[in-house]
Amino acid sequence: MDVSSHTSLGPGRGTSRVSGGTLTTSDGTAVRVLVVDDSPDLTEVLCAALAARGFEVECAATGLGAETAAREFRPDAVVLDIMLPDFDGLTVLARVRRFLPDVCVLFLTARDAVEDRISGIAAGGDDYVTKPFSLAEVVTRLHGLLRRAGMARLRDDSAVLTVGDLVLDEEAHEVHRGGVPVHLTPTEFELLRFLMRHPRQVFSRSQLLKNVWDYDYGGSAHVVELYVSYLRRKIDADGPPMIRTVRGAGYALDPVSRRRRTS
Repeated sequence: MDVSSHTSLGPGRGTSRVSGGTLTTSDGTAVRVLVVDDSPDLTEVLCAALAARGFEVECAATGLGAETAAREFRPDAVVLDIMLPDFDGLTVLARVRRFLPDVCVLFLTARDAVEDRISGIAAGGDDYVTKPFSLAEVVTRLHGLLRRAGMARLRDDSAVLTVGDLVLDEEAHEVHRGGVPVHLTPTEFELLRFLMRHPRQVFSRSQLLKNVWDYDYGGSAHVVELYVSYLRRKIDADGPPMIRTVRGAGYALDPVSRRRRTS
């Protein structure tokens, strides 16, 4: 696990803070994340890893500590364990939302605690990850929550993807082909983003379900075919087709120019 910055929770302390630098909110300030878990080892590694990836991070080990930290730190997002020593994460969520109604909340749950996941989402949580989890998964989920809420912008050259004459701006959430705007739904945008990150690579329907719709998605492969057809109508409306179907294997995005074929 590659963690380039470090923070620890000292004896008797409920919070600690560490900063990083490539993520910003829409007004240019650092994205703030409050991590709440009563496991010192997990909290230490998670806080350090998030800081190393550009978040400003504060950590809390109890529900009361989380509420106090949220009032002072004013986080944009909270990574929140449901099981805490004083009161549970659902209570923390309810209390924090009283003064931070728009804060994004990513719950941490035990893998076999299905009722916790259901309760967390029903109580107003935005998403959840199950323990044990990878740091990459937590970062990805946070990026997704903040992006959907319109609360964060990534200052990163890789935020603009280009395949042939197709350009996708992850910051502005815009797509152009040959300079012409292409208007996509959120799901179409996520599908195109994934394909553009892996040009020419063939992905099966199950792989696209896992990577675009999330591994917990319970739908069938039919939804992939449906959205591929929607996407084709939009990005291929006035140019050579870019999405290739590989019989028996799946789909790939091929770079092509906007120049029309001559007969």
